[in-house]
Amino acid sequence: MRKIRTPRYAVSIIFAVNGALFGTWASRIPAIANIHDLSPALLGFLIFLAGASAVIAFSIFGKAADRYGAAYVSKRATILLIPISIIFIAYANSFLALTIAVIYFGGIHGGVDVAMNAWAAEVERKNERPLMSSFHAMWSLGAGIGAGLGALLAFNQIGVQGHFTIVSILIFLITLSIYSVPFKSETKEKDKKAPFISIPQGSLLTVAFITFFASLGEGAVADWSAIFLISVLSIGEGSAALGYTFFSICMFAMRLMGDRISFKFGPSKTAQYSGLVALIGSIILLTFESLLPLLIGFSLIGLGIAVIIPLAFSRAGNDKNMSQGTAIASIATLGYGGMLIGPLFVGFIAEITSIKTSFFILPILALLIFLLSKSLSVKSH
Repeated sequence: MRKIRTPRYAVSIIFAVNGALFGTWASRIPAIANIHDLSPALLGFLIFLAGASAVIAFSIFGKAADRYGAAYVSKRATILLIPISIIFIAYANSFLALTIAVIYFGGIHGGVDVAMNAWAAEVERKNERPLMSSFHAMWSLGAGIGAGLGALLAFNQIGVQGHFTIVSILIFLITLSIYSVPFKSETKEKDKKAPFISIPQGSLLTVAFITFFASLGEGAVADWSAIFLISVLSIGEGSAALGYTFFSICMFAMRLMGDRISFKFGPSKTAQYSGLVALIGSIILLTFESLLPLLIGFSLIGLGIAVIIPLAFSRAGNDKNMSQGTAIASIATLGYGGMLIGPLFVGFIAEITSIKTSFFILPILALLIFLLSKSLSVKSH
């Protein structure tokens, strides 16, 4: 009988838990805003703080993964730090307490993201085949489950405290099962000359830009797809939500298949074809004005963007010039910047032109991914 509790299983669980944490938080943001009577400006400020603390944590956890081992940091942070991150939010009894809790949440969520990707890169190397895309598929699955459970409990009027307590206990029990999974991670002595914030260098800089372009596109679709469909088609909010739904389903499906495709064609060819698919989807979005082709367009963009970030993390984890924790942290810093900047950039263009005009950014991003795809090959450095 094959052993189930392998390092690959453990990494998959951590990715799913990290996704579920994000989905849980996102599903109850409206309730948290109501509990603390937050204005849109204050809510936006809190979300910004969560993002900013994540960016800082990328470098801290990346360096910790290098020094103590990615498996060591990933397992302990997931078991001990992730469950209480949402407990702090649920039981915050003032705006100050909530602010501190959100900063902690953002830092832990972002930090574990770097550590688990570093461990994933090691597991991928030991298996001698692409695995990163399937790990990221588990993140997407976890996020969907977390958000779906949140919607279900909110519909049944279960409060945030009860909801987050249940999820916290479940996360602790699930992750406790991977604590004893054996794995010897690579370690490296602390470099005292290294900058506090990890910055991509050399050929890794191009990889970081590809990550930035992919995450910028993903953030734009996540925040603006519904408004785009309402603007172009004058449809209701329910139908408009289908754009991101189709995008997400296709992204998850592609990530499940991504490792096999990457194994067959190689990372650079896979990224090249992915950029082409996203480009076709973007052109469809800007050409047609009926629901079905627009949903096809969003679906193709989801298929095209899905494997880019997993390929970029895999490439960073195998960089010969930077240690894997620091390399992945540097990629994550710029990539997360795309998720933060993308929606703002689209909104700015839409404000001075139109929402449809702002979506011209998508084919440009897809084309840039297509042109820079060769840098994702491990042989490119």
